[in-house]
Amino acid sequence: MQMKQVVCGVLALALAGGSVHVPMAQAALVGTGEVVAAAGQVQAADEARQRLTALLARDDVAAALQRHGVDAEQARSRVDGLSDAEVQQLAGQLDELPAGGDVLGIAVFVFLVLLLTDILGYTDIFPFVKKTADGSRK
Repeated sequence: MQMKQVVCGVLALALAGGSVHVPMAQAALVGTGEVVAAAGQVQAADEARQRLTALLARDDVAAALQRHGVDAEQARSRVDGLSDAEVQQLAGQLDELPAGGDVLGIAVFVFLVLLLTDILGYTDIFPFVKKTADGSRK
């Protein structure tokens, strides 16, 4: 009988101790305005991604990227890998460029974005970006 009480006491303490650290769940209502705003942001990001993909599909842009040592297919895959906020920012910066069709400026901008992502370690496009022994960038 003594052993049974000890085992029951230990189990009761274990159960009580395990339930103390469980965080309480919290819920809140999501308003219609928040849902509509989120859907609008997703739609705007999809439109911006389509515009960038269409831009990279142009022959003159692909030729300018090739002159700078960037494969157009890699650039397209990088655009597909960008987050929605990054795509909208990039598309917004492209909208601010002169309307004269500065393809070289666009190509240089895309090159710099790809170079920055390569330096930060998100991509591995450029062989001239130095790596350390453990594979991370310098």
